Amino acid sequence: MASTNDKKPPATPAPASIVPDVNTFDPGLPASKTSASNDSDTQLNCPFCHISSTFPPYFPLSPPSPFPPSTSTSPHPRTFLLLSTPLLVAFLDIMPLSPGHLLLCPRRHAAKLTDVFSDEAAELGKYLRILSEAVTRATGIKDWNVVQNNGAAAAQVVEHMHFHVIPRPGLREAERFTSTMFGRGRREDLDEEEGEELAGRIRRCVREVVREEEERERGRKAKL
Repeated sequence: MASTNDKKPPATPAPASIVPDVNTFDPGLPASKTSASNDSDTQLNCPFCHISSTFPPYFPLSPPSPFPPSTSTSPHPRTFLLLSTPLLVAFLDIMPLSPGHLLLCPRRHAAKLTDVFSDEAAELGKYLRILSEAVTRATGIKDWNVVQNNGAAAAQVVEHMHFHVIPRPGLREAERFTSTMFGRGRREDLDEEEGEELAGRIRRCVREVVREEEERERGRKAKL
């Protein structure tokens, strides 16, 4: 008879999924009523809060069709949406430093990185990688910056914490690019037609990357 000391060690828990469970996404749920946001989590004059409250979350593998128009945030500037989860939103910068320059921020209003909750921070980390891969595929630009500013002295313009993912086409204009990135120099408005087309490409690439992540994770779990 086996000894009680011969018990098998507990199984190693499976790693957390890189892709949020589809059951956490309710396409019929207004953004302002998600569990991740309420009236106290938004600021009336914050443009990123306006975007968050306008677009409901959707599962990245199943974007809504027809997709919400960029004019949904009128009378505020157009929003070229790339991603909308219960915790995060991502969209093109309307004054981009390069094609594909995007912003990723928590849906809830958080002024600085230190104001972000742990679950938001974890999802920001997941989607920074996914969006970086997606924008690389969509633009063909293989190098990029990830930038996050905290406070006016650090060149933060909108007081709602956000990451920039900025493709870097080359080194020829590196000095001009870097100075503009930190608040000096001139930036051009995003062309609306180009914004619509580019946002569509990036969303398709996000879907591709998320699908690949799911397949890779299923294969990894099968080996455990």
